[in-house]
Amino acid sequence: MKSLHKRQLSLAVTAALATTLTSGLAFGQDEDIDGAVDDTVEEVIVTGTRIKTEDGFGATSPVTVVNAENIKNLGFVNIEQVLNSLPSIETSQNANISNGATGTATVDLRGLGTNRTLVLINGRRMQAGGIYSQAPDVGQVPTIALERVDVLTGGASATYGADAVAGVVNFVTRKMDGIEIRGGWSGYRHDNDNSYIQPLLDARNFDYPSGTEGPDGENYQIDFIMGSDFADGKGNATVYGTWREQKELRQESRDYSSGALTGAATGVGGSANAIIPNYFLAPTVVGGQGPAGTNGRNYDYDQEFFGNINSSGGLTPWDGTNRYNYAPINHFLRPIEQWSIGAFAEYKLNDHFTPYFETMYASNESRAQIAESGSFFVEAYILDLDDFPAPFQDALVDLYGPGYDEFGVYVGKRNVEGGPRSSNTTHDSFRMVTGMKGDINDTWSYDISYLYGQTRSTATYINDFFAPKITKNIDPDTADILWDVFTYQGVTPEQAAGLTGVGVLNGTTSTEVINGYVTGDLFALPTTSNPIKVVVGYEWRGEKFERIADTVFEEGQLLGQGGPTPSLGGSYNVSEFFGEASVPVLDSLVLDLAYRYSDYSTVGGQDTYRIGADFQPIDLLRIRMGYNRAVRAPNVSELYSQQNLGLWAGVDPCGGIVANGEAPEYSQAQCANTGVTAGQYGNIALSPADQYNQITGGNPGLDAEEADTITFGVVLTPTDNLTISADYWSIEIEETVTSIGAENIVRQCAENGLFCDAITRSGNGSLWQGETGSVLNASLNGGKNTWEGVDVAGAWGIDALGGSFNLSLIGTYMLTKEVEIPGADTYDCVGLISSRCYPSPEWRHTATASYDSNGFWAASIRWRHFGGVDYDGGLTNGRSEGIDTIAQDESDGGENYLDLNATIRFLGDSEILVGINNVLDEEPPLVGGSLSSNANATAGFYDTLGQYLFAQVTFRL
Repeated sequence: MKSLHKRQLSLAVTAALATTLTSGLAFGQDEDIDGAVDDTVEEVIVTGTRIKTEDGFGATSPVTVVNAENIKNLGFVNIEQVLNSLPSIETSQNANISNGATGTATVDLRGLGTNRTLVLINGRRMQAGGIYSQAPDVGQVPTIALERVDVLTGGASATYGADAVAGVVNFVTRKMDGIEIRGGWSGYRHDNDNSYIQPLLDARNFDYPSGTEGPDGENYQIDFIMGSDFADGKGNATVYGTWREQKELRQESRDYSSGALTGAATGVGGSANAIIPNYFLAPTVVGGQGPAGTNGRNYDYDQEFFGNINSSGGLTPWDGTNRYNYAPINHFLRPIEQWSIGAFAEYKLNDHFTPYFETMYASNESRAQIAESGSFFVEAYILDLDDFPAPFQDALVDLYGPGYDEFGVYVGKRNVEGGPRSSNTTHDSFRMVTGMKGDINDTWSYDISYLYGQTRSTATYINDFFAPKITKNIDPDTADILWDVFTYQGVTPEQAAGLTGVGVLNGTTSTEVINGYVTGDLFALPTTSNPIKVVVGYEWRGEKFERIADTVFEEGQLLGQGGPTPSLGGSYNVSEFFGEASVPVLDSLVLDLAYRYSDYSTVGGQDTYRIGADFQPIDLLRIRMGYNRAVRAPNVSELYSQQNLGLWAGVDPCGGIVANGEAPEYSQAQCANTGVTAGQYGNIALSPADQYNQITGGNPGLDAEEADTITFGVVLTPTDNLTISADYWSIEIEETVTSIGAENIVRQCAENGLFCDAITRSGNGSLWQGETGSVLNASLNGGKNTWEGVDVAGAWGIDALGGSFNLSLIGTYMLTKEVEIPGADTYDCVGLISSRCYPSPEWRHTATASYDSNGFWAASIRWRHFGGVDYDGGLTNGRSEGIDTIAQDESDGGENYLDLNATIRFLGDSEILVGINNVLDEEPPLVGGSLSSNANATAGFYDTLGQYLFAQVTFRL
């Protein structure tokens, strides 16, 4: 038992630290830091396998554990913030997203995508979180009910089925014997002194805050959990409840978010959909290339004018200055109110029969405020000359001369008179598990369970311009209340009130799982006394997804939506047989084997398997290695989404008007491949908003993705209080479900003659004016992702000064983050940021030092480091290849954050926790254009709001 006890003691030290690394040996016998060990041997199941083992040998993939104490000490109310403190995880949707927010929080392990990370509660799946995505909403998980969070990195499809490509996040709940009540407050504080962006804002005469802001963005929470053992410890029942309210915070609260940076981040731009309207306009003529007028005449792009109305009611050519600063009114933090309740219970009637159940319900409401709607140049309104006010008529005659009696006008007008848009989302989720487990005999046991999870969602989009009303009310011959957009400052709040509409989406997603397995011992090989342990089981799973769009969304009648949002519905099921085996070859060497056959109603039969080894030749050294074949079946959205018109952010490399000093990036011959005629070349207007039309959607012919994962690691335990580990990992995913990217399609067509059939240009060669020009960018199989890196961790603890002192470090060094898209260049994102690479530092770590007096108080300091990233771009013909860059010097030297917290204990186990994260008030690296997920920053990755202050009081009874 000596080596077993040493492994357990190492784990005890590690589990006491702010971020806990397990060596895959998780949670054997109870012990204290001094090494006193309870001699009772209990079989446990670790994340990554269903095999019960006494010593923790099992899954050969590394598992990172964050326990309940660590979660509490971080001070975060939201579990996604806790997860983002781990170097291996990138959160996706979160409270810092406004435009495009789904009202959910998702997790992205290794940056491979939320749909390649499997999320479990107590080893069983979570259902999809809402109507926009099939990724689970981890924001529904109650932190007070958690015993720990296990993060397994590496493929685990052989154990858990599809989606466990990058790995698994397993939320493990606790059994309570007592009462715990927790109340908390948190908020942000920042000194607005950004010397880079303030001069840019001054140059535009845009307002911004100065000095100290906060506390703001406040969050309030009240949680409880209570439970009790009963029947002499044979049963336990635990219930919990949570409530939290997140207050809103607008971008105007920080200087660095008070104006949207341009693509090159060298200025603060704004939108050409301005308070004073801008126009693209031209007369209609016989032989015109654009939208139809009357009597065989069409909009004439050859005579197009771009400019804005002036105070005299005439026209002023565009000089780039008439823009609207849409940033301040946008949410930096969305207001959210959420509550949840749940219960867990089990009762051991006898050794052979233990019924159990879990039930969880969560409800939340979130509101994302977005800048005012606009007409966004989406349609050429055909009007007679006498439909315009007299000053405007005079300006048209001065511009084009007499003889034209009909004009087409694209209007860019921001609806400041009507106020901001709002996207309100609600989610009601329910999850129920019921089952039974027990011993068959002394060495065999069983577990049979049924799971049903459902999420009902509603999204209501308010105060967006309603296209039919704009078309009707811009024309005085048809208007109910004229939208007087051709008179200088002629639009009134009364006019604006009659121009907006409401769009509503309703949806339901559900997951149903029937699972049963038996596990037990077979026999021991002659070389060891430890028996072979196996699992054999069957699982059936059904997934349903339905999103119902009203007519407004279905037909794309809201101008701020970028196109239709169609209804979507579909389902699939899968029947699976699985098995695992833990094969001790020697007392110190265990083989880890697993296989699963999955028969999908969509993609047919799929095989996944795992081969691994766990070798401990001496007490201080452990070697682990594994190979996993994983799959991910395409989800309902990828299979069945309707193809519809939307927008992509970027640049048309064949756009540019030479007369305005905008030379196309490609030659005439190259642009001819994309459909540009000789007459159009050098005369195609670039989109003022850097947005172009694309057609996106699903593909029912998609096949499953296949992934190969390799891990190799060593764990050193040179002393009882020191553990060091290093794990190399590699994930290669083939046949990834991807879209090539609209801009990639255009560039591949121009350069190599590929995908040219996907490009349709309008009559004037445009890909953004009207709806006839677009790029088909639908889903397909054929991409490839290759990720590899090294995870390192260390944990050390000693008794000192009457208490315990601990140090820990967990970090990830990225070696490769390579993406291959069909027909496009393969690119590696390590150390880079660009329009195609999320920030991907080579090195990221979290280090913690803590002291616990083992009495009245405890404190810790944490250092979070994000390595530097460079902008992946260059200059071609004086224009950046991409549209984004990092502010100032096209690089970020790295970000470092210091966090402090202290705990004061009273009345026995009750305590007060206070802390500050990001003590030095570090600002996020600023980025421009589409690199920004919100407010010139990459929300969910860096700290974006300054210092985070928190206080909690916990009563334990």
